[in-house]
Amino acid sequence: MHYYLDFEKPVAELENKIEELRRLADGKDMNISSEIKKLSKKAQDLRADIFSKITPWQKTLIARHPERPYTEDYIRLLMEDFVELHGDRRFADDPSIVCGFAKFQDRPVAVIGHQKGRSTKERIERNFGQPHPEGYRKALRIMKLAERFSMPVFTFVDTPGAYPGIGAEERGQAEAIAHNIYEMFELRTPIISVVIGEGGSGGALALAVGDRILMLEHAVYSVISPEGCAAILWKKNETSVGQAEYEKASAALKMTPEDLKRFGIIDEIVQEPLGGAHRDKEATARALGDRLRHHLDELKDLDTDELILARYNKFRIIGSMEEKS
Repeated sequence: MHYYLDFEKPVAELENKIEELRRLADGKDMNISSEIKKLSKKAQDLRADIFSKITPWQKTLIARHPERPYTEDYIRLLMEDFVELHGDRRFADDPSIVCGFAKFQDRPVAVIGHQKGRSTKERIERNFGQPHPEGYRKALRIMKLAERFSMPVFTFVDTPGAYPGIGAEERGQAEAIAHNIYEMFELRTPIISVVIGEGGSGGALALAVGDRILMLEHAVYSVISPEGCAAILWKKNETSVGQAEYEKASAALKMTPEDLKRFGIIDEIVQEPLGGAHRDKEATARALGDRLRHHLDELKDLDTDELILARYNKFRIIGSMEEKS
């Protein structure tokens, strides 16, 4: 059984009816294939209609969908011989960031990404994908190893933001994020970053200073969550604002891939199956793998100094300002 978002409920009713018909016909002499085919076509058309006009807030909900593929899913589907490395060599290991080395289409690569967790127990262990400073320091350790052995770096971004707890602040959360950003600008190997779900604030940017930045079709990337933005704009607690405010904040933040591509912040939008990446994880991985290969082929033969300069200029020109008299 799939988990359905509120705006998908009309499709849920049809798909549940289809499953009920299949159960009724199981092992019985009943020919209801034509009815199932008719209902399936109706559900497909309805889903296409709904997803043709989703709002930025609804896209945010899809980016957070509990069945959406996470970093470990893409490692399993795209990589071979993955070896995970742990610890920052200063304090501890942070399970909210997965790091290691693998083979991507017979090429050795470093893989780094946020991991939110599936079950309640795993989500608590992984802190709901909100890294501590040691997570970012572990990620940087892997990046520097990749640089030493001339391996490209893939990063998968999916976090509501860096953890804002007292312990994280005491151990230098802001410094860890800033240091990652600084070092990624100087890293002498190609970096390809993919926003696969939620890209929240500096917690996302600390893994997203890339030569190429891709976003899945139903991912979001912003300086703050719609809930946090709404609480600030309308001077309310996050628990007292509602969907109307979230819709306004999401639209104002311009956090969708379409907006970010138009602003020149990302390089490419990777299309997802109808209904989102969780509806067909394998198809999503194949589409992403194709684009990763394409961009890696473009970057692998660039002169290192040229690569670093292009990365610097890429971020340096983001944003523009007009003066009006």
